[in-house]
Amino acid sequence: MDGMTTSAQLRKAAQTDPEVVEDTAGGARTYSVAGEEFASLDAEGFVHLRLPASEAEDMTGRHETAQRVEHGVRVPIKDINGQALNYWVRRAWLSCAPPERAARAMEADLAAAGGVGDLPKAIGKPATRALANAGITTLDQVAALSDAELNALHGVGPKAVKILRDALATR
Repeated sequence: MDGMTTSAQLRKAAQTDPEVVEDTAGGARTYSVAGEEFASLDAEGFVHLRLPASEAEDMTGRHETAQRVEHGVRVPIKDINGQALNYWVRRAWLSCAPPERAARAMEADLAAAGGVGDLPKAIGKPATRALANAGITTLDQVAALSDAELNALHGVGPKAVKILRDALATR
C-alpha cells in the first residue's frame, strides 16, 4: 500500500478500456460500460468495484482494508497501489462489458507486435494491443482515423502514429 493512488489514476485505469462512460453525480465519479457501472469513487474516498464473488473474495484477501459489498468490493483509494488498482479495475470492466467486447479485449491482451492484420511490428506491443482492443487490425482502418483519434487510444503514442503514417505512405 503506497498511499499515493489518486482519483486521476482511477480515471486513467477506468478509461484504458474502450466504450467507458464517465459520470459525476452526488459527489461520486462513476465509470460504466454498456450501461453497467463497474467502478466508482465516492465522496468519502472509497473505490467501489463491481466484481464476481470469487474475485471479490480474492481482492479482500489481498487488501486488508477492502470490504465486501453488494456486487463487489470497496476499498479506500489511499490503501491500494496504482498497479493493483489497474488490475482490479480491469477485472471489474471485464465482468461488466458485453461478452463479445470482453472477449475481444482479452484477445487483444495477447496480441503481439507484427501479429495483428497488416499493422507494422515496429509500432510495438502496447500500440498493437490498443489498436486490436479498439477493433483496428488493418492499415485501411488506421487511414480512416485522425492522429488525435489514434493518440487518444491508451498505448498509442506519437512514435507509433508516425510509424503507422509512414507505413500508409509507403504502401
